[in-house]
Amino acid sequence: YLEKPEIDALLDAPSPVTKLGRRDRALLLFLYNSGARADEAAKLCVEDLSLHSGADGALSSVCLHGKGGKVRICPLWPSTTVTLRNLVAEQGDAERVFLNRCSVPLTRFGIHEIVLRYARAAMGRVPEMRKKRIGPHTIRHTTATHLLRAGVDINTIRAWLGHVSINTTNIYAETDLQMKAK
Repeated sequence: YLEKPEIDALLDAPSPVTKLGRRDRALLLFLYNSGARADEAAKLCVEDLSLHSGADGALSSVCLHGKGGKVRICPLWPSTTVTLRNLVAEQGDAERVFLNRCSVPLTRFGIHEIVLRYARAAMGRVPEMRKKRIGPHTIRHTTATHLLRAGVDINTIRAWLGHVSINTTNIYAETDLQMKAK
């Protein structure tokens, strides 16, 4: 998993002035917020997003279609909501959220390449990242670890990540030395 300064460097790596940079930041932020697998992000459609302004008290969320046809709903942070709303403003409900430069849906392999590209860029700012193998699943592990450190119940994290067994989620508690110390 990535420490907070490392995930921040990764999220800051895409250029905010280019269309692809904005898409890539939205993708990275979405992966971190939701803990989605690369395949889940690749298959995400606009209609799977429920993007509320927050003014009415409603929470924004995403409906993820996971392994084995399982469906789960995850909350979205206000920053993720705004970023995704801007990204999909001109797209239809049935369209995929994350499209390449030719408006063709990204694949999980394309998402993997995007994560690697920005991980390499972030390593210039945070050299400790060079010791880690970083991919979309690393971001998923980061989500789980940061939720755990924030005091979120392990069963909630299990549901958030779409794990069938609590034993799968317990791995995060075992690998985090800070949590073991507590």
